[in-house]
Amino acid sequence: MDKKIGFIGCGNMAQAMISALVKSKLIESNQIIVSNRSKNILEKMNKEYGITIAANNIEVAEKCDIVFLAVKPNLYEMVMKEIKDSVTKDKIFVSIAPGKTMEFLEAHLGAYAKILRTMPNTPSMVSEGMTAICPNSNIASEELELLVKLIESFGAVEIIEEKLFDAVVAVSGSSPAYVFMFIEAMADAAVIQGMPRAQAYRFAAQAVLGSAKMVLESKSHPGELKDMVCSPGGTTIEAVAVLEERGMRSAVIEAMRKCAQKSKEM
Repeated sequence: MDKKIGFIGCGNMAQAMISALVKSKLIESNQIIVSNRSKNILEKMNKEYGITIAANNIEVAEKCDIVFLAVKPNLYEMVMKEIKDSVTKDKIFVSIAPGKTMEFLEAHLGAYAKILRTMPNTPSMVSEGMTAICPNSNIASEELELLVKLIESFGAVEIIEEKLFDAVVAVSGSSPAYVFMFIEAMADAAVIQGMPRAQAYRFAAQAVLGSAKMVLESKSHPGELKDMVCSPGGTTIEAVAVLEERGMRSAVIEAMRKCAQKSKEM
């Protein structure tokens, strides 16, 4: 791929994306140009992946064809103001921040800017991410195809309407945290029953991984798959009854509602 890919910011999400891009061999590692406040992180990434270190954010914006804005949401306005003079009609800017609307991005980068709004998640670190994307009208169809190919290097991709982004933040962007809590709780319960902790984490994590794969591959309703495990008078229905009694579903729904609301306010 004859493109230079830039990352302004090199936190966990950017590192996951860079790792996946390098491993995919879609682009030569030295064609990935990165800026970050921490020089130690840049030196580590250069040593590990062979990426090119930029002196500053403006260098990334000037030299790259596709620029990922991988800083925290509260830094977006400052960074876009810094690089605005480097924005041209042939460059593509990719946002990964929750709460930053296309209207906001276009106001700061220019109405003519090519912008892809995305919401990835941390499983991108193991190439099992889920990323929602929404292009603005300046991005051509062949450019969108290229962007999808790049993002698919670290997981699944869905093109969605922008109005659904707050829901995406709740259902996939933030949800790995809920799943990690669930795995931790299951492991704690297994430890109470005498299982060594490392083994408990493996059993719990594999159960979650396998269950998710069944939903994706069987195309069956999750409720149907749940019923398959719940034998009459058996152990599983006892556990399910307790979860229902303690309000597991309502707690998850309310947590995700709060998460989406926070995204709207950012």
